Amino acid sequence: MSPSTSLWSLFQAASQVGGEILGDGAVVPSSLSLDTRTLEPGACFVALRVERDGHEFVPQAVEKGAACLLVDHPVDSGCPQLVVPDTLAALQRWGQARLAAVRPKAVFGVTGSVGKTSTKELLAAAVGGWRTPGNRNNTLGMPEALATLPEGLGAAVLEMGMSTPGEIRRLTEIAPLDFGLITLVGTAHAENFAQGQQGIAEAKGELVAGLARGGVWAHLASDPWCRWIAEQPWARHAEALPVGEGHPFGWENVESLGAAGEAFLLRTPKGTFPVRIQLPGEHQVRNAALAASLAVHAGHDPERVAAGLGTVVPEPGRGRLHRMPGGGCLLDESYNASSDSILACAHALLDLPGGEAVAVLGSMRELGAHSARIHRETGAALKALGLSRLWAYGDFAEDYAEGFGLRAVSFPDFESLREAAAGLSAIPPGARILVKGSRFWRTERAVEWLLAH
Repeated sequence: MSPSTSLWSLFQAASQVGGEILGDGAVVPSSLSLDTRTLEPGACFVALRVERDGHEFVPQAVEKGAACLLVDHPVDSGCPQLVVPDTLAALQRWGQARLAAVRPKAVFGVTGSVGKTSTKELLAAAVGGWRTPGNRNNTLGMPEALATLPEGLGAAVLEMGMSTPGEIRRLTEIAPLDFGLITLVGTAHAENFAQGQQGIAEAKGELVAGLARGGVWAHLASDPWCRWIAEQPWARHAEALPVGEGHPFGWENVESLGAAGEAFLLRTPKGTFPVRIQLPGEHQVRNAALAASLAVHAGHDPERVAAGLGTVVPEPGRGRLHRMPGGGCLLDESYNASSDSILACAHALLDLPGGEAVAVLGSMRELGAHSARIHRETGAALKALGLSRLWAYGDFAEDYAEGFGLRAVSFPDFESLREAAAGLSAIPPGARILVKGSRFWRTERAVEWLLAH
């Protein structure tokens, strides 16, 4: 059966979560939304009591096209509403009940201190599965996504994040797992754990504790804390799948393709298979090897798994590579910038085929009293690397340009960079272009302009 979206009406949701319907209970919301800023027409707006009371935003939700409301008291609106005692509990129950009702053949969970989102994308591509969108990985976002889970899925891949103990346990109650993957047990959120690293390992291990009996979870063979999890009494019901040196599943012969990604050989008990991914960086090889190993162990064809991995592209602003119509390429690293990351991306740009290597940079932020010097040093380092031209804008653009020297131009803001004859329109056809800058300067606008012209 192919996936379909015969979603629940408000009546059907009420039969699962309880509560009282006011207005038309036959309405079928296309999604759930917790935030009026991103609400799509046809959604059910869930009024949560978090930092602010979501009930205050009901008028905006209705104005933006909400089909119905999930509220904890009747609100003055012509919009159909499901009134429940606790909207958070109802949201979680809705997601839990929907998953139980249309359960895919296999449900995978992904957690870890780093690389959760990209590993989720890789695993979903490897198994041809649905996945939680964006980073909806907490006790709000995951049930919001599950509430409109399609029917007839072969696999669903859920990202599970945590900042405090017990959070992943709650996520596995909402979404019981057949398979799991822990990318790495690191030190993120260490301030919330009295036991330090062991406390973090226990919290990540809640994913393993939440696996069905006989379920399988993958981890890096080199991660001592994952090995520790595997030895705990509460993890014995599940099978640990170590991936790496000295084990049947692993990777070898890694070849960096620069900004174009990575190539490696995936080692499995069924043989060795070539893989090429579009995500640059050796850490992405580890993520892809973990995802592929779990997928193959779960019964998926290794060649199809490898092909799936190759379809995953970086998120916009985080290393996405565009081939330009006039030749050359654009490396979109617009999400944020530091001196180190700018130079690392420039190195990657030089490994790509094309004409002149140039950069379009927004200024960096939060560098304190050393800002001007760091911008000058970054400009000089780009010139020394071999970049031929630099376009800079923002409050420290002149410092970038001074460091770079000849063939650098600076502008106070994006508008002047866009409009000036010596600005974006002067970038030569066929060039290899790096675009990067602080979030404040929104350099994604330069990416959009260059792709459109």
